[in-house]
Parts: sequence; structure tokens; C-alpha cells
Amino acid sequence: MLTIFSAFIVSLVTGFFVLRYQEKHQSVTGDLDLVGIQKFHTTVVPRIGGALVFLGIISGILIRYFSPDDKAFNVGVILTFAALPAFIGGFIEDLTKKVGVKTRLFLTSLSAGLAGFWLNAWLTDIQIVGLDFFLAIPIISVVFTCFAVAGVANSFNLIDGFNGLASIVSLMILFSIAYVAYQVRDYGILLSSFAAIGAIAGFVFWNYPKGSIFLGDGGAYLIGFWIAELCVLLVTRNPSVSKWFPVLICIYPIFETIFTIYRRLVKRLHPGMPDANHLHQMIFRRVVCDPTSENEEDLLRENSRTSPYLWVLTSLAIMPAILFWQSKVLLQLSTLLFCITYLWLYWAIVRFKTPGWLGR
Repeated sequence: MLTIFSAFIVSLVTGFFVLRYQEKHQSVTGDLDLVGIQKFHTTVVPRIGGALVFLGIISGILIRYFSPDDKAFNVGVILTFAALPAFIGGFIEDLTKKVGVKTRLFLTSLSAGLAGFWLNAWLTDIQIVGLDFFLAIPIISVVFTCFAVAGVANSFNLIDGFNGLASIVSLMILFSIAYVAYQVRDYGILLSSFAAIGAIAGFVFWNYPKGSIFLGDGGAYLIGFWIAELCVLLVTRNPSVSKWFPVLICIYPIFETIFTIYRRLVKRLHPGMPDANHLHQMIFRRVVCDPTSENEEDLLRENSRTSPYLWVLTSLAIMPAILFWQSKVLLQLSTLLFCITYLWLYWAIVRFKTPGWLGR
């Protein structure tokens, strides 16, 4: 608990000073784009929430410097250093708006490579017949691991569209990782999970429901990398944990990314082209948003009312993952059911046949 508390306090206090002196730095740190296709805020908001999370994680890990469990502390330190390329790439984008998505993906892949090398954590099987044969080849395993971690990190950036959405989803996932890490007595993963939980909680205090500060690309890529790497470590260090446990707990951002790419290709758009047709945006416009809303307070209220719908959707994956973390078949079945539920919900909203229980 000391780890969570330390990370929370540092993140919270950092957020206080960022907001206290916002006027002095908002020309550099603020999200000045109020008319972009994916924008829903009406005032300039700092988008450097990643700094709160990063400093909080560092604090949560360093507070355990004198812990007798050196191995747990070392995992946290190594992950922090490995995360630097992913975080810095996103953070510079937050400040300059000049770091492209390809560069950010490359830097996140570099972070995955560093973590894999330093912690000897490579995905050599994913419990899929046929693919596991190729993953047994070292170079393919390395490339696949880096690709998977970068992809998951980018998926968290993709769902970062409303107050409290990506951050609360991340907390739910991290708690599930911490639970299983405790079950298998992997205290290195447990410590790193707790550090991230406390740091993100400190950010959430300022972000939800009023959206006083945004996570930004730095925060989204940092959290996505941290979660993805903890998942890799969990299944590579603990054979009793099914490889499908990480897939199921992260299935919402992962499937959102896959479906987005499919949707854009069908429309003959570039897969990286931004749009306003993500599930969370459809829920905002067709379920939550009141067409008569005009003032800023109404828009802010509706923004914050959108995220809980996706928290509930995420819980549909988290709960069976926690219950069946050792069972490949049940986890695969739960993953399939989640994807079907997502598609049914999306198409129901698109066709203006939103279920009554989703109404305002």
C-alpha cells in the first residue's frame, strides 16, 4: 500500500502545480486545437498528464528502495528505464505536435526491445496452433513481442477520447494484473502494478469528471507500454497463467484498434486517418448527448457521462479474466463473446436501434 500511496501523492501534487501555473505554460503544454474532428473540449487544457503518471510511478518504485525484496524493486526500475523512449516520444508530441505516429510506434517498440532484453521477456508462444511454431524461432519472437507491445500501447492512445476513459480502463486492467500477480506470488509485477495504479489514480483526481488535465500521448503510450510489458512478464515468468489472460483484459482497446483499422479500410481511408466514429464517440453522440446542449457545462457533463458506459463494457472482459486466468478455453470463449458484444452494440447504435437500457 505504501507504493500506491507514494505514487498517488506525487502524481496528485504534480497535477496541482501544473494546474496552479497553467497560464504560464499553456501556450506550450495546452491542447489548443478546439475544432479537431476528435475534439470535444471548449477550453485550452494541459495535455501533459503523462508527466504526473511518470513521476508517480518513479516515486512508487523508489519508495521500495530499502525493501528486502530486491528482485521486485529491480523489475520496477528496469521497466521505468525501458519506458523512457515510449514516454518521451509521446511527451514531445504533446509539446510540439511534430512527432508522427510511426515515430511513436518505433520508440515504443524500442522500449519493448529494451525491456525484453533486460528482463529476458519474449513471447515464445501464444497458445495458437501454428503460430507457436514460428514464435519458437528467437528472431520472430523478438519482433512479435515488440510489435505486440507497441500495438497495445497505441490502442490505449486510441481510446483516450473522453474524461476518465483510458485512465479508468487502465486502472481496471492493472488491478486484474495485480490480482493474478499476487496469486502466483510474482512481487515484481505486483509492485510495478501498484506503482502505476497509484500514479494513474492521482491523475484521475484532476481528470475526472471535469477534465482539468489530459493524459496526452505521453501518458497514453506510457500506460499502454507499462500494461503491455507487465502482461508479457506475467505470462513468460509464470507458466500457470494462460497467454489469453492478457488478451482478454486488454481486449477492449485491442479490438477497438482492430475494428477501427477494418472500418477505415472498408471506407478506403488511410488506417491512421483520425475520425469521429469510435465506439466511445458514437455513444457520446447518439446515447449521451442532448441535441439541445449548447453551453460548456452541458458538454462537460455529457463528456464525463460517456466513459462509464465503456467502463461497464470493459468489466465484461475483466471479470471472466480474473475468474478463469488459468483456463485457455474459457478465456478464448470470453474473448469471442466480448468481440460479438462489441460489434452488436456498435451496429445497434449506428443503425439508431440503441437498446433501451442504454438510453439517457
